[in-house]
Amino acid sequence: MALNTGLRSGMKLLTSSESLLSKSVNRGFHSTGVKKMGGHAHGNDAEYYLHAKHMYNLDRMKHQKLKMSSFVFACFAVGVAVPVYAVIFQQKKTASG
Repeated sequence: MALNTGLRSGMKLLTSSESLLSKSVNRGFHSTGVKKMGGHAHGNDAEYYLHAKHMYNLDRMKHQKLKMSSFVFACFAVGVAVPVYAVIFQQKKTASG
């Protein structure tokens, strides 16, 4: 019986606090002002600094085959080496403990 009374009083307290909170909450969108860039990109070339026209033209990259194949190999090597190292490390940790 005491547990039931305690639960009821707890629920009353919870619902009364919800009604107080819901009256004070503002459910609108808000945003802060736009911040200016500091330290660089303040001249006539400011728009080109942020959005370079040919920034990601991979077909015009010098030594594209060498760079892309070495990048793919490096990603593959990291993707294989990290799990292998993690398994070896975990087995050493388990064996010594």
